Amino acid sequence: MFKRTKILATIGPASDNYDTIKEMALNGANAFRLNFSHGTHEYHEKNLNLIKEVEKDIGKRLGIFQDISGPKVRVGILEENFKLRVGDRLIFTKEQIVGKKVDENTYKLSINHPEILSLMKEDEYIYLYDGAIRAKVVKIGEDEIEAIIENDGMLTSNKGVNFPNTRINIDVITKKDLEDIKWGVKNGVNFMAISFVQSANDIIRVKDILKDLGAKNIQIYSKIEKFDAVENIDEIIEVSDGIMVARGDLGIEIPFYEVPVIQKMIIKKANSKSIPVITATQMMLSMTESDRATRAEISDVANAVLDGTDAVMLSEESAIGKHPAMVVKAMSKTIVETEKFYKFNKFDEFEFYDETDMVVSSTASLAHRLGADGIFCITGSNRSARKLSRNRPETRILAISHAESVAHSMTLIWGVDPILVRDISNMDKLLCETIKETYDKRLIESSKTYVLTAGIGVNEDAKVTNYIRIIKKDLIDHLRSL
Repeated sequence: MFKRTKILATIGPASDNYDTIKEMALNGANAFRLNFSHGTHEYHEKNLNLIKEVEKDIGKRLGIFQDISGPKVRVGILEENFKLRVGDRLIFTKEQIVGKKVDENTYKLSINHPEILSLMKEDEYIYLYDGAIRAKVVKIGEDEIEAIIENDGMLTSNKGVNFPNTRINIDVITKKDLEDIKWGVKNGVNFMAISFVQSANDIIRVKDILKDLGAKNIQIYSKIEKFDAVENIDEIIEVSDGIMVARGDLGIEIPFYEVPVIQKMIIKKANSKSIPVITATQMMLSMTESDRATRAEISDVANAVLDGTDAVMLSEESAIGKHPAMVVKAMSKTIVETEKFYKFNKFDEFEFYDETDMVVSSTASLAHRLGADGIFCITGSNRSARKLSRNRPETRILAISHAESVAHSMTLIWGVDPILVRDISNMDKLLCETIKETYDKRLIESSKTYVLTAGIGVNEDAKVTNYIRIIKKDLIDHLRSL
């Protein structure tokens, strides 16, 4: 079952065992998400080792995606659950207290980032319990603010809080996050997602941290889940290795009915810049309990594929759901069926930003006109593969890189199959080895035509892709005979 759109599946209590991870991988999962909002380092290390064991056993590269929890704003501990009604008053205090009911219609509580309260203004909104409860700020004091509840709801301890009208300007890397980042570097994760990104400076800071830690080839994904991130999306894309449209918090930060349009806009911008993009949150949520997805969920996945997303993500569905392997299979089938109607071969639709864009566009166009059965992409950094993928060729992209970390970084790039890791400094030797090995593995046939693109005469990072070659039967038979 060949699909071009990738699947990122979250590991959790329902799937943190060898058999389930293996079944999910065989059903179409390309990378696995370790959610650092939950679990210890020991727990995540156990799962990382299980993924690597499965990868070795099934012979398929599987990406490791570390999701850094970030400065999630939450209410503090409450003495008891607050049964909030329309018109009730909430008093948020900068002092760290145990929340309690003050009188019949008034409740007092604190949040874990009290500095935000100083930024609030009258008539701004506060959303609690991840958007379920809405409160309007009516009074600003020196040490506390008051808000009026606008809809009924039950508030419990440690639930999430959102400020969709307030630029909170808090550091996206907490002390916990820094320790988690160090763990990710030490354990060789392939991707690192940064939560609650507000501007390009947040990602630049993370990259500086990784540089100081000596990390190489870790792809930094910006999670777009705040309204100011949407406003700054162009600058964020410029400094990111990937983008995640995190529709959960985003649907609270902006009007929920704007989310589909924002999703399409972000995907289009990321595609244009050859930046992989993940569409996330509640794609097949009903399968957390049910063994079938709803028609609306199937349509949601299909529309993300048609929009041009590189990957779709499973959260609760695979982490705590009853059918983690089944939901991956359902998502894979949806992708495969949708891709039958996908608009491929977009090599005339994008602006050229450099010479590599021109060369890989020509490669994709040539492969299409030749009816080629595959495009070999030799890349030192994954850059050429990303730029080739941007053209969305119907032809399968077979990537060869010089390092395993680079090969794994391509597990979430649309249409790219990272098949080999070889020394890419000697093109003649590499071409010979590639043809022999892919033929022996039945990835190619001598009777078919292929196109190869690479950077020749430059360093191992292949900064300039400047080489295109057609590979047909005579050349395949010749190289196999050497």
